[in-house]
Amino acid sequence: MADIKYDIIETLAILSEGSKGWKKELNLISWNDREPKYDIREWSEEHDKMRKGVTFTLSELQALKQALNELPNLE
Repeated sequence: MADIKYDIIETLAILSEGSKGWKKELNLISWNDREPKYDIREWSEEHDKMRKGVTFTLSELQALKQALNELPNLE
Protein backbone atom coordinates (compact mmCIF):
# COMPACT_ATOMS: atom_id res chain seq x y z
CA MET A 1 0.00 0.00 0.00
CA ALA A 2 1.32 3.43 -0.93
CA ASP A 3 2.16 5.92 1.78
CA ILE A 4 -0.61 8.36 2.52
CA LYS A 5 0.41 11.93 3.22
CA TYR A 6 -1.80 13.89 5.60
CA ASP A 7 -1.73 17.22 7.36
CA ILE A 8 -4.11 17.84 10.24
CA ILE A 9 -5.04 21.49 9.71
CA GLU A 10 -7.27 21.76 12.77
CA THR A 11 -8.71 19.50 15.45
CA LEU A 12 -12.35 20.54 15.77
CA ALA A 13 -13.56 18.07 18.42
CA ILE A 14 -12.51 15.02 20.39
CA LEU A 15 -15.57 12.77 20.39
CA SER A 16 -14.27 10.00 22.66
CA GLU A 17 -11.12 8.47 24.10
CA GLY A 18 -10.37 4.78 24.51
CA SER A 19 -8.54 3.15 27.41
CA LYS A 20 -5.37 2.75 25.30
CA GLY A 21 -5.16 6.45 24.42
CA TRP A 22 -6.75 6.32 20.98
CA LYS A 23 -9.09 9.27 20.36
CA LYS A 24 -12.01 9.56 17.97
CA GLU A 25 -11.65 13.03 16.49
CA LEU A 26 -13.29 15.42 14.08
CA ASN A 27 -10.46 17.09 12.18
CA LEU A 28 -9.95 19.23 9.12
CA ILE A 29 -7.32 17.28 7.15
CA SER A 30 -5.51 17.69 3.86
CA TRP A 31 -4.93 14.25 2.32
CA ASN A 32 -2.08 13.95 -0.21
CA ASP A 33 -1.79 17.76 -0.56
CA ARG A 34 -5.42 18.06 -1.68
CA GLU A 35 -8.11 20.48 -0.51
CA PRO A 36 -8.81 19.89 3.21
CA LYS A 37 -11.86 17.81 4.16
CA TYR A 38 -13.64 17.13 7.42
CA ASP A 39 -12.69 13.74 8.81
CA ILE A 40 -13.89 11.50 11.64
CA ARG A 41 -11.61 8.64 12.69
CA GLU A 42 -9.61 7.25 15.60
CA TRP A 43 -6.01 8.36 16.07
CA SER A 44 -3.17 7.16 18.26
CA GLU A 45 -1.82 9.63 20.81
CA GLU A 46 0.99 10.78 18.50
CA HIS A 47 -1.25 10.95 15.40
CA ASP A 48 1.14 8.54 13.66
CA LYS A 49 -1.41 5.70 13.41
CA MET A 50 -5.03 5.85 12.39
CA ARG A 51 -8.02 3.58 12.00
CA LYS A 52 -10.58 3.62 9.22
CA GLY A 53 -12.72 6.71 9.10
CA VAL A 54 -14.96 8.82 6.95
CA THR A 55 -14.35 12.16 5.21
CA PHE A 56 -16.81 14.89 4.31
CA THR A 57 -16.80 17.97 2.15
CA LEU A 58 -18.28 21.07 3.78
CA SER A 59 -21.62 20.54 2.03
CA GLU A 60 -21.73 16.87 3.12
CA LEU A 61 -20.95 17.87 6.71
CA GLN A 62 -23.71 20.50 6.59
CA ALA A 63 -26.17 17.88 5.29
CA LEU A 64 -25.14 15.52 8.11
CA LYS A 65 -25.63 18.28 10.68
CA GLN A 66 -29.09 19.01 9.32
CA ALA A 67 -30.01 15.31 9.38
CA LEU A 68 -28.79 14.95 12.97
CA ASN A 69 -30.73 18.05 14.04
CA GLU A 70 -33.91 16.49 12.64
CA LEU A 71 -33.54 13.22 14.57
CA PRO A 72 -35.87 12.90 17.56
CA ASN A 73 -34.66 12.16 21.06
CA LEU A 74 -31.08 13.37 20.76
CA GLU A 75 -31.33 15.67 23.74
